[in-house]
Amino acid sequence: MDQLSPLFARFAPSARVFHTGALCGAVAFPETDGIGHLHLLRSGTLRVHHTQGQMLHIAQPSVLFYPRALSHTLLADEDAKANLVCAEVEFGRNANNPLVRALPTHLAIPLDTAPELAPTAELLIAEATQQQCGRQAALDRLTEYFLILLLRHLLTSHALDIGMLAGLADARLAKVLTGLHEQPELPWTLDEMARHAGMSRARFARHFHATVGSTPMDYLTDWRIGVAQTLLKRGKPLKVVAPEVGYTSLAALTRVFSKRVGLPPSAWLAASERAHIDE
Repeated sequence: MDQLSPLFARFAPSARVFHTGALCGAVAFPETDGIGHLHLLRSGTLRVHHTQGQMLHIAQPSVLFYPRALSHTLLADEDAKANLVCAEVEFGRNANNPLVRALPTHLAIPLDTAPELAPTAELLIAEATQQQCGRQAALDRLTEYFLILLLRHLLTSHALDIGMLAGLADARLAKVLTGLHEQPELPWTLDEMARHAGMSRARFARHFHATVGSTPMDYLTDWRIGVAQTLLKRGKPLKVVAPEVGYTSLAALTRVFSKRVGLPPSAWLAASERAHIDE
């Protein structure tokens, strides 16, 4: 069973590499809505400061991953010889993006603890050190592939204790979550989800909440609204979106959307488009 492809079908990763090479001094990364960062430290040492006061010290080849916007500063003095590849990353700019919400604010992973990442990291670094035709496109696509491998590593290594990826790493819950992700339009009920998991209704509800961090029906609603936001941004009319995410009428989707997001769909889309133009 492929637990990740249904996620990427709705929230595909995108990346833009903007720095390769040595870093000296302090470089601040302000919080920009919807934009995360990936920093691949290929050599040297690096200090990372977060606005809440936390300081990380990274002294070996590592990947530092911010799946969503978080203000941080990279610091390296001349003797540190920090050499990096840095990229902006997105999984869509929806505030309700369930894939992004499933991840912690940041992750620091030494490459020697995730050997499956090493070959692509080496390709990315090799491309970064050369000046060949198509270099920017190659760097961006390699980074997007690296992101997929990183999420695969988090899933298969059971690195997260709670959240969507923890649920997808659970054999019983994975069947349910993959079904919800692939077919949000179906009339899912708690009984139907429990049947997919091969569990009693009460046991399933408890296990889902303990592992994923929300009730099954709340998770389904959040997933549906996140998918609806993606479809609206792709230009699909609301009357088409509603049945694709499991709502029998525009009024039903608008009511739930407004409650979850704080704005009706049309107003949210207009605000989202204005914010994108202003950036």
